Amino acid sequence: MLGAAAVLLAACTGGTGSAGTPRPTPATSTSTSTSTVAPSSTASTATATASASTPSRTRRVDKLLVVVVENHSLAQMRAQMPLTDALAKRYGQATAYRATTHPSLPNYLAIASGSTQGVTDDRPPAAHPVQGSSVFGAALASGGTAAVYADGMPQACWQRNAGTYAVRHNPWTYFTGERSSCAAHDLPITALEPAVAAGSLPTAGMLVPDTCHDAHDCPLAVADQWFAGWATRIMAGPDWRSGRVAVVLTADEDDDHSGNVVLTVVLHPSLHGRVVTTALTHYSLARLYAEVAGTTPLGGARTAPSMAAAFGLPVAGG
Repeated sequence: MLGAAAVLLAACTGGTGSAGTPRPTPATSTSTSTSTVAPSSTASTATATASASTPSRTRRVDKLLVVVVENHSLAQMRAQMPLTDALAKRYGQATAYRATTHPSLPNYLAIASGSTQGVTDDRPPAAHPVQGSSVFGAALASGGTAAVYADGMPQACWQRNAGTYAVRHNPWTYFTGERSSCAAHDLPITALEPAVAAGSLPTAGMLVPDTCHDAHDCPLAVADQWFAGWATRIMAGPDWRSGRVAVVLTADEDDDHSGNVVLTVVLHPSLHGRVVTTALTHYSLARLYAEVAGTTPLGGARTAPSMAAAFGLPVAGG
């Protein structure tokens, strides 16, 4: 994974340096490039395969994969996640994106349903049975697909904490009317790599890091390496090469000292260093799920600023 992350940084910045170990706090990357990335042990191989990683024609985005890290501001993420920052500069980033509230769970519910559902704490699904639809259920109901890939989760749709798996970071588990769909499609992370390789990433997808890989209990450098490794794999897959999938990384909330402004990165082959200053929120991300799936936005997503419009993404529902 570290080798892949080193290639990613080299491909995004035009350098050949090492990604280093995950624990130290790295320096902020300041370089940009126009090459895309492919999984390889050398930067030259990544450059040589750039054309294969870029779609030859514009195709509508009909798949969305969202990744959420924990409790860090825009400034912290930029300074301590150089691989992710390089991706943001290469593809797209929002610099006026605000999380919804504190603590974690209401933010995840806002992303997943356009509402905090009245939740103000981090208690498990047994304490907060949520009625109504999620973006995942809405995608399935419209004939699309949905999947959550949860790092450290012991089995599908697990509704309690387990080791480094935090159920509060897996919002689909809270929606009581979608339990059967959750049991079928809310999966341990081992299901992700086969989906990437097969080009079967879902219409509405979420990748849930464990509490180390999301920087809740470990440094942001660890989250940076982990996300960069997955980004490398995804960019080598057919969904990326065809232009069908967009990947969004955001944070659930800030460090409680930065006005809840968090770095939000949007990756898609059609983007070339786009910086969006529109005032976006987690409800905008919930709306993006609907825009990609061609469904009706849920709750506050109906009136939230459009991420698809802000980034110029050619979404299936546009």
